[in-house]
This record gives sequence, C-alpha cells and structure tokens, in this order.
Amino acid sequence: MKKKIIFPLIAAIPFVIGGCATDAHYVQTGDKEQIISVGQINIQDYANAANAAVKELLDSGVLDKVSNPPAVLFVSRIINSTGQQIETDLLTQKISKALLDSGKAVTTTTDPAAQGYGQKNDFMNDQKNTGVPDFTLSGKIIETIDRAGNTSRHTYSFHLSLNDTKTGYQVWEGEKEIGKQGTRSTVGF
Repeated sequence: MKKKIIFPLIAAIPFVIGGCATDAHYVQTGDKEQIISVGQINIQDYANAANAAVKELLDSGVLDKVSNPPAVLFVSRIINSTGQQIETDLLTQKISKALLDSGKAVTTTTDPAAQGYGQKNDFMNDQKNTGVPDFTLSGKIIETIDRAGNTSRHTYSFHLSLNDTKTGYQVWEGEKEIGKQGTRSTVGF
C-alpha cells in the first residue's frame, strides 16, 4: 500500500519543481514585455510622467524667459500622497536629466543630503549667478482607488509646479494621470 502512495508522489516532484521555475531574462524598460502592476507605481510610470512633464514644461517656453540662460532650478522633494512607500527620486532624477539634456536648465536639489551624491551647489559661486535659483520645482503624487467587485482601478496623478523665486508666483503647472485597471484573483495563495 505504501508503494502505491509514495510512487505517484515521487513521480510528481519534477512537475511541481518545474512548475515553479521562472524564465528570468532582461527586458528593455518600456518595451512590450513590461509588467503592469495595478496596485503600485512601476518604473515605466515614472518615465511616462517625467517625459510628459518635461515636454509640457519645455513647450510652455517659461524656461526661455530667464535673463541669464540656462535657467537654474531647485528641485525640491515630491510629496508622496499614495498608500505606498515609493521612491520619488526616480521621478525627480528623470526630470532633472531631461532638463539638463535639453540645455535649457541646470538643476540642483534643496536636499542637503544630495551633496553626498556628488551634487554640489558650486553654481552658486559662479560670478554670473546671483546665488538665487530662477525657479523651484515641487510636486505631489496622489493615488485614487476605485473598486467594483473584483475589478479595481488605480489612478496615479503626478502633479508638478514651477515657482518663480523672484516673484513667488507659480509660472507653470503640469499634471500627468496614469490609470491602471485589473481584476483580483478569486483564488489566493
């Protein structure tokens, strides 16, 4: 009797182990194999939000109006108003890089800890600069969740504001919404 029970269990082991194997491989960010997680922000969401914000900001022409180009931007922290612990630097770094690549702005951060990452406020000592940035860039990420039965929709609003440091006025505002919808599994593990 024991042989009849043990043999099928032993024979099933390769199928159980094989069923747990993964086909791990590298993928290009933003390609057709991207994984869309409904309940969290993915790297492609940061990239989409940053690209949209930079395009909108550059198209507005506000950076072209500074007296001493390129415009100097202090990038402050992005407030996380989602229910997740997220790394907002993934968004600000993508925005900073795109603005630097455009040649229309140089960026620094208001975060003193950034000195450890090699970002220094040396531009403040440059004779052509007055020590005051032209603009400050700040923002907020907001999450809205709607549910109906097993279907849920998460909308992430990436809201950014550019303020003129000389006047204190907001001179540009941008928002990119990313919506994701999916169903929850009825069988949980």
